[in-house]
Amino acid sequence: MRSIWNGAISFGLVSIPIKLVNATENHSISFRQVHKEDGGRIRYRKVCELDGQELTAPEIGKGYEAADGSIIPITDDDLASLPLPTAKTIEIVAFVPADSIDPLQMDTAYYLAASGVPAAKPYTLLREALKRSKKVAVAKFALRGRERLGMLRVVDDVIAMHGLLWPDEVRVPEGVAPETDVTVRDAELDLADALMDTLGTVELTSLHDDYREAVEEMIAAKAEGEPIPEREPAGGGGGRVIDLMAALENSVRAAKEARGENGEVAEVTQLQTKKAAAKKTAPAKKTAAKKTATKKTAAKKTTQAKKTASPRPKRSSA
Repeated sequence: MRSIWNGAISFGLVSIPIKLVNATENHSISFRQVHKEDGGRIRYRKVCELDGQELTAPEIGKGYEAADGSIIPITDDDLASLPLPTAKTIEIVAFVPADSIDPLQMDTAYYLAASGVPAAKPYTLLREALKRSKKVAVAKFALRGRERLGMLRVVDDVIAMHGLLWPDEVRVPEGVAPETDVTVRDAELDLADALMDTLGTVELTSLHDDYREAVEEMIAAKAEGEPIPEREPAGGGGGRVIDLMAALENSVRAAKEARGENGEVAEVTQLQTKKAAAKKTAPAKKTAAKKTATKKTAAKKTTQAKKTASPRPKRSSA
């Protein structure tokens, strides 16, 4: 993997030469803007609004727009002259429990690779220290012209770093929570717990992007001049929940049916047609009728036999 930044980790008086490598990649399908009428590509050109001249990259500089709309030119030399101790250093400032980092702050992820053989020993030392302490390192570093906050943790046998937003970059969730006070009953919580237990866990590696696959199939079909493959429409979302308890109970029932007994997929039984059901029912009714008639005949014979066998009572003489 190609490194995007070279520098060192500052771990007290220990310096660890490292290379920064992107840990993630974007698999989203990108589209070009085209003219609907003839399919011509739409391109954007950088043009100076004062003289209308189209500019190339070397001719374009930086500028800060003031409150009155005026532009204050900023050169690369201006930025290079600023004191930035983390320009080439990932400076560890603290070691904290992982759960003390708010996930809202997490940004882009990177892998830190040891740069050269001499870096292997201090790199391994920091990695093992992080493992044993069960903590993460909070660090400051500079990338793409700005100083940033980072969190170092161990992934397998590699030190990974998550770029973090500064605390003041995370918005306070004002006006987001429901405005009305709602009371949740224990029975509702129990059903929610049952639903969570029924759904169980999932291996994240088994999840995939269904939408991207559909887009790829659609593009391939259009490229070959074939009809676009049909897919089942997505289920309707949203809507107002009328009966929360009923919705939870139905959700638990549906989840159990989907999983089947012992977590297996439930089998679907095909419904019989009315004619087939009638054919199976008719013989059963005849058999039942025969059994009933036989029982009645046997009962009559038994009664007659008892009457014949028992002697008549003698009449007493006066």
